[in-house]
Amino acid sequence: MPLPPWISDLPALDLLISVAETGSVGRAAQVHGITQPSASARLAKLERRLGVPLLVRSRRGSLLTPAGEAVVAWSHGVVDAAQALADGVLTLRADRQARLRVSASLTVAEHLVPAWLLSLRRAHPGLDISAAVANSNGVIEAVRSGTVDLGFVESPDVPADLSSRVVGDDRLALVVAAGYPLAAHAWRPLRPTDLADQPLLLREPGSGTRDTFLRALEQALGFAPKLPHVISLGSTTTILATVRAGGGVGVISSRAAAAAIASGELVELTVDGMPLVRPLNALWLGRTPTPLAAELLTIAAATA
Repeated sequence: MPLPPWISDLPALDLLISVAETGSVGRAAQVHGITQPSASARLAKLERRLGVPLLVRSRRGSLLTPAGEAVVAWSHGVVDAAQALADGVLTLRADRQARLRVSASLTVAEHLVPAWLLSLRRAHPGLDISAAVANSNGVIEAVRSGTVDLGFVESPDVPADLSSRVVGDDRLALVVAAGYPLAAHAWRPLRPTDLADQPLLLREPGSGTRDTFLRALEQALGFAPKLPHVISLGSTTTILATVRAGGGVGVISSRAAAAAIASGELVELTVDGMPLVRPLNALWLGRTPTPLAAELLTIAAATA
């Protein structure tokens, strides 16, 4: 059943307990840092809301009625629990102000987050920062559960129950080893249909890289293709190693492939009608990020 409205008047119940402990409304008022008239008014209002007399006032002080004694006995547990709640929330609030918890999907974590956190640390040398790496689905769940204050993902979809802001973008690259058969024809764009017969090296399900590529391929073809030769790998490093070994066409962030492409070790392929640029989104729970998260968000938007 719903709680009665008067149950929310915990300060008055706490004041009543102090009257029982000190034997006087005046002394109870001093304990609570209020005037005696204000204390008397609060207690009179509590009596009216409860509908029972709580105090008998005399020249020697204030005595609890039998009903007042019962209310005081029941109030101890309620007030103690409320105080524990208040102390706990203050601790959480102080904890959130003293440290920043971040989670980022692999591309952002490897290529962008370190520089962002370094900039934030310069402004707050004593700041306690924790940063976790997960795929986009893992980051979303960490933000949703309150495990982290801020998340960064490359997923094409942003959950409606989380607040978000685009802080930059990232381009996917399709890469092969320099000796791979398709490398000799890299000057000529592929057709989307050409990819179906290739061993495609993709990140695991739940990765923003995988989701972005598969969605772009489906949009280019006009239907969801069957890809019988897809190999799912759990990290960009593993994809790069497999590509170097001639294992197929790797789909990774252009940031991760840039050095190997520049050295000639890998060759980038192009595909007609498949734009592979994706937004980098920051996510947080609630309407506004914490102050430290907002500061990191500003740094990210300025540099991504």
